[in-house]
Amino acid sequence: MSDYCSNEGAVRLQSMIRDYWKKQGFDVDVKLVQEGFVSTMRSSRYDLRSDMVNGMPRRGGDLHA
Repeated sequence: MSDYCSNEGAVRLQSMIRDYWKKQGFDVDVKLVQEGFVSTMRSSRYDLRSDMVNGMPRRGGDLHA
């Protein structure tokens, strides 16, 4: 399923992002935010917010070493 705006899709995407960066040695903070009903979508929308800058982690790698 490629619907990343639903709750299930957003949670799946959140997990994919965290897992990817964890494998690269980074600990990123990705939060799920419900934006409520969007009239153009005719449904509620879920967004992801992270501490990354331009899609890259801000903190150095190997935080768990």
